[in-house]
Amino acid sequence: MELGLHYWNYSHPAEPRLIANTLAETARIAEQGGFAQFTVMDHYLQMEHRATADEPMLEGYTTLGYVAAVTERMRLGLLVTGVMYRYPGLLAKIVTTLDVLSGGRAQLGIGASWYEREQLALGVPVVPMAERFERLEETLQICLQMWSDNNGPFDGEHYQLAETLCVPAPLRSPRPPILIGGGGERKTLLLVARYADACNLFASDLEEVTRKLDILRAHCEAEGRDYESIRKTAVYIEPVLDSPDAFLEAAEQLAALGIEQLDIMPDRNPIEFTEQVAGLVPRVDSI
Repeated sequence: MELGLHYWNYSHPAEPRLIANTLAETARIAEQGGFAQFTVMDHYLQMEHRATADEPMLEGYTTLGYVAAVTERMRLGLLVTGVMYRYPGLLAKIVTTLDVLSGGRAQLGIGASWYEREQLALGVPVVPMAERFERLEETLQICLQMWSDNNGPFDGEHYQLAETLCVPAPLRSPRPPILIGGGGERKTLLLVARYADACNLFASDLEEVTRKLDILRAHCEAEGRDYESIRKTAVYIEPVLDSPDAFLEAAEQLAALGIEQLDIMPDRNPIEFTEQVAGLVPRVDSI
């Protein structure tokens, strides 16, 4: 099993002038410690159920460009890109840019978006949930077309592109991997079966993860997709350092279900957190 570091909070330390150095040092420690992936959030206001909306937050892809310059090996991506925040053609170009500048390490993590407060605050259109999923599917189709040899038009219900030229192409072959985040059983996991290279669930409890994976398997069978070709990842939401043994036990149980990567979140100064968790990486790798 692999570990990913999900950098979700820019409030530790509190001084804005320290954000850049803290981010860079955390990323370097994570890479040296053996983390396979480094992700940040696609939010413009901090999530209210985790903290307060007026806490520091950085734009995700700009942040990843900075992280790319101070790392060499880890996969980089948003967990997950909100589909309403960028036009699909521009999103494909943004991810391509990250891939080229990082030496082929970009991943497109994407989902239907949900945080209406930040959308209303910043003038992002708020559309019904059903339409968000329609736009998500068209966005996936557009990205796949832009990362193919087909430079022709795209004519969807919500998006129309006169051409889908993307030069330079991504360095990652055949393209950056696509991860779809969320556990929605009727739509999200169906889109995983149709388009994604990976899924991302919440490691809430074993029974819930088992049920989500069973539903994904059923969607794969209906879509003619090889279930085993999809990489299964999950966000571990409990404080890792409060009980490392409990974390390692959970990792073993989740691995037995087919989870191949756990994304963990710093719950304190991220440099200190990553230094301490790095000692667990070899034990997780051996699972």
